[in-house]
Amino acid sequence: MTQTSDAILARMMALHPKIIDLTLDRVWRLLAALDNPQENLPPVIHLAGTNGKGSTQAMIRAGLEGMGKSVHAYTSPHLARFHERIRLAGELISEAHLTEVLDECYARNGGENITYFEITTVAGLLAFSRTPADFTLLEVGLGGRLDATNVITPEVSVITPISIDHEQFLGNTLTKIAAEKAGIIKRGVPVVVGPQPEEAMEVIEATAARLSAPLIAYGQHWHVYEERGRLVFQDENGLLDLPLPALLGAHQIQNAGAALAALRHLGADEAACEAAMTNAEWPARMQKLKTGPLVEAAPQAELWLDGGHNAAAGIALADVLAKLPARPTHLICGMLNTKDVSGYMAPLAPHVASLTAISIPDEINTLSAEETEAAAKSVGIEAGKAESTMAALKAITAKDPQARVLICGSLYLAGHILRENG
Repeated sequence: MTQTSDAILARMMALHPKIIDLTLDRVWRLLAALDNPQENLPPVIHLAGTNGKGSTQAMIRAGLEGMGKSVHAYTSPHLARFHERIRLAGELISEAHLTEVLDECYARNGGENITYFEITTVAGLLAFSRTPADFTLLEVGLGGRLDATNVITPEVSVITPISIDHEQFLGNTLTKIAAEKAGIIKRGVPVVVGPQPEEAMEVIEATAARLSAPLIAYGQHWHVYEERGRLVFQDENGLLDLPLPALLGAHQIQNAGAALAALRHLGADEAACEAAMTNAEWPARMQKLKTGPLVEAAPQAELWLDGGHNAAAGIALADVLAKLPARPTHLICGMLNTKDVSGYMAPLAPHVASLTAISIPDEINTLSAEETEAAAKSVGIEAGKAESTMAALKAITAKDPQARVLICGSLYLAGHILRENG
């Protein structure tokens, strides 16, 4: 019987008792067994940060493709299918190719301990090494210093805004978390830095200085802002007047700035920079749902999906909601029990009419609907609960058929919605 990628991925889950165990020893061992594919990649742009990595990567990819370049891209987690994590020269990896590299990595690993993220990252690097392209975009999974992607020397590193998240793995202060993220900085390799809290920036600057890595930092070497419905970017090469990013939200202005700073460093012209703004796509970042069973069940409603899940994401989402045309906004929210739920919800409170809490289907770390409902009430949001997204949607639109409904709180919930509503 022919193996499927799903079957091999399920076997890989059993190779290590922990989902997350930060070290690079197992990755280096397997890479060596595969003749070090990480040494044969097209030039790499390596991205770390707490918020905005995916959006920034999407804009860099759109810009490079606007220059006529072919681009590999590695992201995580996936939303609907694992294949989304590995994009080869612009196209999602095929089932046959994915099965081949997963099987090879599983066999070469020889049953040794290795986490799911580590072995699947190695599989991505193996696929990249065997497919011609002009650039490789690698997004860090968690942290940076000990992340499985941190086995390359890039053309340029990018650090997007850092905030408190994943404290159980990265430390409970911004200084500690920044030290982990700054672990992607390599000796002599330029590093683009997005807006940062002061204590995070101090760590990044000290690390860059120690490694003689040229800084390309927001507020020092480049500036970005919105003016009269346009995006204005300025660096030592001059000023760009561009369309606003296709990705919604004021926070995307900063992400766009980091993407443009990286693109300019790589020699992008103004047309490529414009392509970065207009052509970027990133699912589950204020994505408007236009087809599928949920849309059919509420044809007059306006349905949105967002996967942001920490306090910074709550602030960014609140800003987007504040700028949308006036319309009662109702949240359907499911969250993980590892997140700062109240920190996420508090900024949203002034902008929403209600929140219906659900448990994330088939997710072991979901917060119960009851706990999510209680958290919403604690920050002043009128809240209830439902058995499912569909049940919540029907209850909301029974009272207000033309409601704006935003499904939010977790990338895992977003992935479930995209699979079910595809």
